Amino acid sequence: MKNNQVFFPKIPKKIGLYPIVDSLEWLTKILSVGIKTVQIRIKNMNIVNLEKKIQESIILGKKYKAQVFINDYWELAIKYQAYGVHLGQTDMNNVDKKYLSNSGLHLGLSTHNDIEIKRALEWNPSYIAFGHIFHTTTKIMNSSPQGVKKLKILCNKKYNCQKVAIGGIGLQQIDQVLKCNLDGISMISAIKNAKDWKSTIFEIQKKIKVSL
Repeated sequence: MKNNQVFFPKIPKKIGLYPIVDSLEWLTKILSVGIKTVQIRIKNMNIVNLEKKIQESIILGKKYKAQVFINDYWELAIKYQAYGVHLGQTDMNNVDKKYLSNSGLHLGLSTHNDIEIKRALEWNPSYIAFGHIFHTTTKIMNSSPQGVKKLKILCNKKYNCQKVAIGGIGLQQIDQVLKCNLDGISMISAIKNAKDWKSTIFEIQKKIKVSL
């Protein structure tokens, strides 16, 4: 084993529907309907409020026996014993990966091309996210959408971790995405912008249950 090699825990069941939320209010909503894997992505908040929100998010996850991943803030995730942390490619440059690995947290990594996938796999993460699949307005992207054809090619390869699709996936796109060999689908706008978010989640869950 290489001195700098790290390993992160496996996620015992397929991730399935993997919403990403930006507030405790939405986290509570999502967990209250039985979703078991969620990511909270908090931006533009002062450090005092941020730490409080992260801590409360982790407490909520434990209350609902759910797998809550903290986006970016790996040190706070370790401090308050989160289930896991999700990092982007840039964030990976600023992490003490040995320290993170030794913490026992699960790890998810963002990828946008073959080079980033190769780099992510060297970390032996709990899952990797392939993005963005379609055009998305959730965040500014410097890369082009990969599309379903590319996603299918990526998912047919063997990985020692779970595979998640992210980016612009709505109810119109989910069926074709589910035909790829995935473990999870990350959705944001499709849920948050729905007229009836609960019904939307239940509809998505039915589709996922049949396909994954």
